[in-house]
Amino acid sequence: GGVADATAEVQLSRLRWAVLLLFSSYSLCNAFQWIQYGSINNVFVRFYDVSAFAIDWLSMSYMLIYIPLLFPVAWLLDKRGLRLIALAGSALNAMGAWVKLGSLKPHLFPVTVLGQVICALAQVFILGMPSRIASVWFGSHEVSTACSIAVFGNQLGIAAGFMVPPVLIPNVEDVEKLAYHISIMFFMTAGVASALFILVIIVFKEKPPNPPSRAQASIQSRLTAEYSYMQSILRLLRNANFLLLMVTYGLNVGCFYALSTLLNRMVIHHYPGEEVNAGRIGLTIILSGMVGALISGIWLDKTKTYKQTTLVVYIMSLVGMIVYTFTLSLGHLWVVFVTSGSLGFFMTGYLPLGFEFAAELTYPESEGTSSGLLNVAAQIFGIAFTIGQGQIMDRFGTKAGNLLLCSFLFLGSVMTAFIKADLRRQQANLENEQT
Repeated sequence: GGVADATAEVQLSRLRWAVLLLFSSYSLCNAFQWIQYGSINNVFVRFYDVSAFAIDWLSMSYMLIYIPLLFPVAWLLDKRGLRLIALAGSALNAMGAWVKLGSLKPHLFPVTVLGQVICALAQVFILGMPSRIASVWFGSHEVSTACSIAVFGNQLGIAAGFMVPPVLIPNVEDVEKLAYHISIMFFMTAGVASALFILVIIVFKEKPPNPPSRAQASIQSRLTAEYSYMQSILRLLRNANFLLLMVTYGLNVGCFYALSTLLNRMVIHHYPGEEVNAGRIGLTIILSGMVGALISGIWLDKTKTYKQTTLVVYIMSLVGMIVYTFTLSLGHLWVVFVTSGSLGFFMTGYLPLGFEFAAELTYPESEGTSSGLLNVAAQIFGIAFTIGQGQIMDRFGTKAGNLLLCSFLFLGSVMTAFIKADLRRQQANLENEQT
């Protein structure tokens, strides 16, 4: 019963790192599939003979499908637990990769769309997991770091998605040769995705034998029957601080999505023929972002200064975006590398901050719900910004498009200043330690 659970031994399981690593890996593979078209937008435009906007939609499909499916999947996560969600995510990811193998002729663009839609479904089962895995498997002193590592997998996948396609698929004239190069990429992806699915079946467990922290023990001892999913969402939407965080998170990460999707188009516009370097610039954004994310995760575990850190990182994202905007057209690729690196450091460094701040503001609600709402905001803004910036770029040039993102990051910085740091999870842990 409840009393027995509440006094259950708090103990860390050795398996926790294997679970985290495996999740990060199939999350990586899924994120790779998100950007594998966008990072060589111009090559796929030629191969399938479609518009650049159609290829942008391959990236935006991930965002679009997430919006209606988030809540059913988050409900499943609460009702059925981690293992089922992990199996679904890794299975769909592998399936999508195999479907893409059937799209290696120029007239088979619809098949590629279908494969990408299946991968987009997989993403719904992946994005809400990091904070849940962290809190179910990890102790209170390592939970933010674990969450950062879980978010990392996704980031590394995007990094690979920028770096690998331009190298594997040179922009050759001959369509047959192009099809051969594309097939190599699709086969490799399908192989990796399938291996990871098999590993999930073998390794991934529901939860450790004992709860890893006091906060988790008290959640497990509460009766889950009285927990209503809709009411949880409504409670979150009545939480003014969380609403502010949701919009500001959406603005920041939406800008990041738009930037990633349109990066190849921006760089090729100013530096024709530099596909490989466009990919490397994308890689730089992500890698410096991962350093930023890791530093901010560790910093939060040490200082617990959620509000201050979030605000500083947000303002620095804005500064980075402004500098990037005005240096892109200078004609020096190395300048673009430096500015986009600093931009990535803060923009991606913001990801784990948003999740963890949300978990604080909304405890004891499920982290799956709060991070899900953050992600929905990000996807909605991501689609709006990608379309908006793409259209502005086509009509008024890249600088005007980037200024759109700058103005929204400014708005987000101002709004972040108004969030009150109401740290409920810290409070609960403090009260538990005192008793």
